[in-house]
Amino acid sequence: MYSDSTPPAPARRAVEVHQPTPLPPTVVHPAPVVPIQPDTVPTVASIVLPDGRIVTGYTVHHVQPEAVATRPAVSRTAVNVALGGVGFLAVSGGLLLLSAFIAALTALVTQLVILAAVIFGGWIAVQVFSASDRRGGTTVNIRKAVIKRNHFHG
Repeated sequence: MYSDSTPPAPARRAVEVHQPTPLPPTVVHPAPVVPIQPDTVPTVASIVLPDGRIVTGYTVHHVQPEAVATRPAVSRTAVNVALGGVGFLAVSGGLLLLSAFIAALTALVTQLVILAAVIFGGWIAVQVFSASDRRGGTTVNIRKAVIKRNHFHG
């Protein structure tokens, strides 16, 4: 197909260029300014300054800012972490009691096994040492056995 010395030519693709479509210009009309008449006529106050001048003007009522929702002293995350810690301590106490119970049960089983071994070992020792006088022991007669053709003849 191709010779080994020349690489194949890359396939050509048509390139499409898309130009953005501008939006039509919009005219922004500012909102008309409408003077707002106060509900009541403010009171006029006059102040006499120390040098004798008189200043007359309207009293200004300070606007109280709206009360911001007060945040609790402790965040909810801190409360959740604390409750999780209390739960963990409760579980840890239960696990500690469970591990103590398992350790006590293990010690009890170990002591019972040791007690059984001592009793059984003593019984074996009594059997061995009491069989030396040959009274009351089991007598086993051993005689010559013959095996012919894989069959036992006693």
